[in-house]
Amino acid sequence: MEIRPFAREDEAAVVDLWKRCGLVRPSNDPRKDIDRKLDVRADLFLVGVLEDRLVATVMAGYEGHRGWLNYVAVDPEFQRRGFARQIVAEAERRLLRSGCPKVNLQIRSSNSSALEFYRRIGYSVDDVVSMGKRLVMDTAPSPSSQDRPRGPGSKPPEAGTL
Repeated sequence: MEIRPFAREDEAAVVDLWKRCGLVRPSNDPRKDIDRKLDVRADLFLVGVLEDRLVATVMAGYEGHRGWLNYVAVDPEFQRRGFARQIVAEAERRLLRSGCPKVNLQIRSSNSSALEFYRRIGYSVDDVVSMGKRLVMDTAPSPSSQDRPRGPGSKPPEAGTL
């Protein structure tokens, strides 16, 4: 497998791979995630190609304190061949060259095969709680109470009362 930086012409294949691997969620528009990544350390967004077919991805990041791995994916037809290990190792090499002392990642607690994979390649569970706060909504939120139609005679809530 050849590992190289993402190129814009890879976008459709990358999004398709992420969907087939179950990495896309309604709250994340993968194309917007790609656009945001290309603005920040695009050199850490890697793809794995085998015989002109995109089979793996990793979107790594480093902000000066910790490195992160996101969107680690291997085409289901090509799993269990060492491709995930290869692309993660290349991301780790690039992070280390950038001065990164530690790599973090998040795994859905229901994904036992991913947990086992990362344990096999040297990762361990940190005694932390992962928290998040959405700053940008990639998709339209469901209508809030103030946007819903009201019955006859009702008036919208006053500012500051919600």
